[in-house]
Amino acid sequence: MSNFRISRAAKMAARCYLVAFIVLPQVVAAGELPIGPLVGDMELSTFYRWEAMPAAPGVALRSEILQPQERMPAASEAFRILYSSVDQRWDSGLVPVSGTLFLPVGTPPEEGWPVLAWAHGTLGIADLCAPSWTGFRDRDAAYLDRWLEDGYAVVATDYQGLGGPGPHPYSYWQAEGTSVLDSIRAVQALKPRVLSDRVILAGQSQGGGAALGAAILASTYAPELNILGAVITAPNSTFPDGPIELPPRRSNTMFLSFATGGLREEGPQLDDILSAKGLELLSVARQGCTKDIALKARELNVESFQDLLAITPEELELLRVPTTDMPQASISFPLFIATGQADRTITPVRQHAVAAALCAAGNQVEWQVYEGMGHDGVMHGSLDDALAFAGSRLEAGDFASNCAALQPPGPPGERNPNALFNDD
Repeated sequence: MSNFRISRAAKMAARCYLVAFIVLPQVVAAGELPIGPLVGDMELSTFYRWEAMPAAPGVALRSEILQPQERMPAASEAFRILYSSVDQRWDSGLVPVSGTLFLPVGTPPEEGWPVLAWAHGTLGIADLCAPSWTGFRDRDAAYLDRWLEDGYAVVATDYQGLGGPGPHPYSYWQAEGTSVLDSIRAVQALKPRVLSDRVILAGQSQGGGAALGAAILASTYAPELNILGAVITAPNSTFPDGPIELPPRRSNTMFLSFATGGLREEGPQLDDILSAKGLELLSVARQGCTKDIALKARELNVESFQDLLAITPEELELLRVPTTDMPQASISFPLFIATGQADRTITPVRQHAVAAALCAAGNQVEWQVYEGMGHDGVMHGSLDDALAFAGSRLEAGDFASNCAALQPPGPPGERNPNALFNDD
C-alpha cells in the first residue's frame, strides 16, 4: 500500500484539474460498458475481475485478508472484497465492485458490530487509485480508526470502475450510491454473525455525495437495509430544484460540484474538446492518481481550467451530464451534515444550499458549521459530533433537526493551521 504526502498547493491543484478528466464515456452501444486503458482500466490482480456474474446485486463474490494500515490499530482484521452491483451509468447490467471491510478489536456484541458504510473522497479515476489496492490516505485511515475504536465495523467501497472493470463514473451519484448500498448487502452476507443489521452511512466530499445518494436510493433500491442515519461532510451534491439558487461556479475549484462525470453520448467526445495541455494531462489522469495529476499540472504551468479546454466553459456546460444534481427526495432517517467554514473547495454557501434543499423536502437534518475547518479538516473537526450522532441513532435517541434555524454561512474564513489534517 502506498503512503505519500503532497503540498497543500499540489492537492488544491489536483482538485482543480482532476475533474477535467473524468468525462470518460466512449462511444459504445447502448447497454455496453466501456473498458480498456482509455477509461482507466489496469491489470491490478485477478481479484478485481469476475466473469460469471450472479443474478442479483449485493452478492459477495470473493474476499481476501489484508494487513491493516499503520494508522488503523483499532482494526483486528481487514479484508479486500469484491461484490456485485448494478451499473447505473451505462446500463450494462451487473458489474463487480471492489472495496474493503475492517472489523474492530474485541468480541462482537450479541447482535453483531454495527456497520459504518464509508464513501471516500476524490482519489482519481485509474484502477490503481482504489483504496482497497493502494491503501487509505492518512486522513481517512485515522478517521475510520476512530469509528473502529468506537465499535463499528467499516465497509469502504472503491465505487464502480475504481479497481473493477470499466470507467469510474466520478461523482455520478446514482452509481456511487448504489455501490455503497451493495457493499453493505455484501458484507452482511459475508459475515452474518459478526455484523449486525444496523447501519450508518458516512462520506466526505465526493463521498459525501455518494453517501447522500445512497440515502436517497435506499428506500427503493435496498429497502431491506436497516440504515439509521448518515454522516455527510463537505458534500459535492447539487439540488437544482432546491430553495437556494446558485450561480454556475466559474473558479479553478468549481469542478468538484460542477462534476464532469460524463459527456453526453450524442455530443463531441473528450479528446475533441481539450487543448494540447489538456490532452497531455488526460494521459496522466488515465494512469495516475491525484498526486500525479497535480504534479503534471504544475509542470505544464496550468493556471486555470480554461487552459485545458479547446472550447469555452459555457460550451462544456451544454455537453456535460449533470452528475451531482439530485432530486428533492424524502429520506427515512436523519442526516448529520458538517461544513468547514474555511472550505474553499466546496464553499460553505454551496453546502448550505444542500442542507436547505434537504430541509425543504421535509427531511430531518442537523447542519453544523465548523470555524477554521477546511475541506479536509472538517472530517476530523466534526468527528466527535458525528460519533455522538451515530451513537444516538443506534440507541434510537431523540434527534434535534435544526432546519428552522439554518442561516447563510458567508464566504470562507481563515483556516486553522493547527487543526488535525486541516491542510486545505
